[in-house]
Amino acid sequence: MLRLLLLSALFPFAIAVGGDAVVVWTDPAKAAAEDPDFVLQGEYGSAEPGSAWGAQVVAMSGGAFDVYLLEGGLPGAGWTRDRARTKLSGKREKDGSATLSSEDGAYQGSIRAGKLTVSKAGTELAALPKVERVSSTLGAKPPEGAIVLFDGSNADEWVNGEMENGLLKNNDPYTKRTFGSYALHAEFRTPYKPMSRGQQRGNSGIYHQWRYETQVLDSFGLEGEDNETGGVYKISKSLVNMCYPPLAWQTYDIDFTTAQFDAAGQVTANARIMVRLNGVLVQDNLDLPTTTGGAKLKITPELGPIYIQSHGNPVVYRNIWIVPR
Repeated sequence: MLRLLLLSALFPFAIAVGGDAVVVWTDPAKAAAEDPDFVLQGEYGSAEPGSAWGAQVVAMSGGAFDVYLLEGGLPGAGWTRDRARTKLSGKREKDGSATLSSEDGAYQGSIRAGKLTVSKAGTELAALPKVERVSSTLGAKPPEGAIVLFDGSNADEWVNGEMENGLLKNNDPYTKRTFGSYALHAEFRTPYKPMSRGQQRGNSGIYHQWRYETQVLDSFGLEGEDNETGGVYKISKSLVNMCYPPLAWQTYDIDFTTAQFDAAGQVTANARIMVRLNGVLVQDNLDLPTTTGGAKLKITPELGPIYIQSHGNPVVYRNIWIVPR
């Protein structure tokens, strides 16, 4: 308890989890000012295709990092699942730099002055500048015929809708309207929780018709499984893990086709979904034969709302609009 009180005095979001204290940042400026690890974590390489290498540095708290060296560039800019992904460990030094090494010692490197360098067997492989990518659909304007679900002015379209600083909180809001087939745009930001792991690290999700979940999680640098951002929970992992670092604004652009039924209410065609995460296709016309975990509605002809799931993590949303079809 004493540790929690001390952390709460230093940081705006210090919460107890499993009897210990976990520090949560929701503001990138505060994270950069209060945690030197935040400055080092992130992507290194180029936002454009054509690079031989890219790297993702994941802060694990206390000056420790997981580092992934990606052959062909960053995800969405060259690296694909069939290319090499080499893990190194990082340690922050007193001067603010970091030293890197693979478990077998074959790869060595450093992060210094905004650049990550890696060598293998004494030969330099890459010298990669830090890059902050921006989704190609960030700030997309609602087209003609769209219904604006949230633009920062009010949360009137939502049950349990609650705003904070012009952003929609994920306290289990769901739309007052129900929908069949549509195109949906939503922007989200996961918190920075370097002490947390797995599903405790910025967990949320967007449910379509309250039946099918597209996961939201701080899964930066992870494998890109079905329970990570870009995945359809328990049904399909993403084609490539396009999750950006925590506290970066990210986009979902989703085309959802509702299930079809005969006169007796029997399914004649499953629902389908196409998902773009940060502008990159991660689910390609995926068949949805079942609902996902946490679904409130069974598969029936009844339409359903858009639901944003809360797991107690301060994930926030903005610029949400939908085009029914």
